[in-house]
Amino acid sequence: MTDEIRQRGIILDELKEQLLAGTISIGAAVKRLRTEITGLRQEQFAGMCKISLRTLRQIEQDDGNPTIQTLNQVFKPFGMRVGIVSLRRN
Repeated sequence: MTDEIRQRGIILDELKEQLLAGTISIGAAVKRLRTEITGLRQEQFAGMCKISLRTLRQIEQDDGNPTIQTLNQVFKPFGMRVGIVSLRRN
């Protein structure tokens, strides 16, 4: 396994943990996935996910109200999807 692939795995695991813990927003996670894992520009990534550039920009800015289907289209290339998780109790 190359160092680049290993690093991508580390980033994915880190983002999954942060999303589960609620310490990163969906928009920030999507932006990191796009830039650090794919290295694609917004236009390229939106096309790959079959969503509009405007929708991707809104997601990355934590603006708008994307559907679960749209979010799943964005997370699918990374082997992820939106789901329901139990709240952590203190």
